[in-house]
Amino acid sequence: MLDGPRLRHNPLIDQRELEQLHEQCFSWAQSCVRGRRDEAEEVLQMTYLAIIEGEARFGGQSSLRTWLFAVIRNVARSRWRRARRSLESLVRLAASAAQAEAFVEPAMPAENARVLAALRALPKRQQQVLELVFYRDLSIAEAAGVLGVSLGTARMHYERGKTTLRERLSGMEPKA
Repeated sequence: MLDGPRLRHNPLIDQRELEQLHEQCFSWAQSCVRGRRDEAEEVLQMTYLAIIEGEARFGGQSSLRTWLFAVIRNVARSRWRRARRSLESLVRLAASAAQAEAFVEPAMPAENARVLAALRALPKRQQQVLELVFYRDLSIAEAAGVLGVSLGTARMHYERGKTTLRERLSGMEPKA
């Protein structure tokens, strides 16, 4: 750990270390909200606020990065639940589901879209473990900590997810 300024309500967190993890945290936040940049910025801002105000407290039982990823995931999940409840209320008020607008994800190259579709078709826990391990460079043990599951459970989801992805993508041929 660095020896820099500490946060008042989280004395185990070195502010400089937190700043160094920002890009990784933003990338994970974006993943937690399915790539919506503006939503990821909100999630990360709410996460930092919770940390600075002491609502989320780092106890040092895991690495700072693992703990941060778990806090980001929890904040994103809470925002999603609130948004879903609000949307459900709006739909009831409008008395017609046809009036509710669907969210559209940004366009991407066809091959990336197929890989993403194959990943998104996996059960949620398998998606999360694979993303944390492959895209966020966490160990399976760290991914288990972020997701709040046992190491054995994380390993099982990791192996099952890899096997299923390999099967689904084996027929995919790269475009020239």
